[in-house]
Amino acid sequence: MEPTRYGPVRRRRFDVVHAARTVPGLLWTPPDAAGARPLVLVGHGGSHSKRQDYVVSLARTLAGGHAMAVAAIDGPVHGDRRHDGAEGTLVFLEFAQAWAGDPTLTDAMVGDWRATLQALRSLPEVGDGPVGWWGLSMGTILGLPLVAAEERIEAAVLGLMGLTGPTRARIEADAPKVRCPVLFLVQWDDELFPRADGFALFDALGSADKRLHAYGGGHGAVPDEGLAATVAFLVRQLGRPDQRPR
Repeated sequence: MEPTRYGPVRRRRFDVVHAARTVPGLLWTPPDAAGARPLVLVGHGGSHSKRQDYVVSLARTLAGGHAMAVAAIDGPVHGDRRHDGAEGTLVFLEFAQAWAGDPTLTDAMVGDWRATLQALRSLPEVGDGPVGWWGLSMGTILGLPLVAAEERIEAAVLGLMGLTGPTRARIEADAPKVRCPVLFLVQWDDELFPRADGFALFDALGSADKRLHAYGGGHGAVPDEGLAATVAFLVRQLGRPDQRPR
């Protein structure tokens, strides 16, 4: 049990085996979890893991405050997929190398997420409720193709990424296939993904219901206000009527 300001939240460590890979993840659920409920899949950023501070905070907020289930898995060369426990610059550089040099990277991660989703929805504390996606930066690099491919995802938070990088062609091809409601975040002074590239990606999204939030500061400086807006968006799109913001 993990005490939070919303009361206790249950956290479960799990592994899913897919394509001979072990996919390590965490699942957060309300303490009274029973029956179908919204499930939010969270893609963490580069150089960290499923235990990244903002992932944990988001999970506790959605599970403890809005009775949702939240799941996060480690990305390629991150977290428990490693044997050395490394985080930070080394992991960032290894991911950048894999992003540029491994053409199977995106499809492998999409497959891992889809296998995870299938496994989680079989659990009694998750069930077959609506599904959402939350992923910025690397969470968009690898998450946007998932949102494009997975019809069960009904709403997505994306951003801190643009039409650029080694998989630009893939992102550009997948963006028009994203049809669910989207909240897209841009940092005005993003040193990794310039705002013009972010605006271009937002423009390419196929969703008829999309909105863009832009904030001052660099790549990692999304303010609390921005993170709160993503929670409100997911609750509005996925939550029960009595949980939605008025």
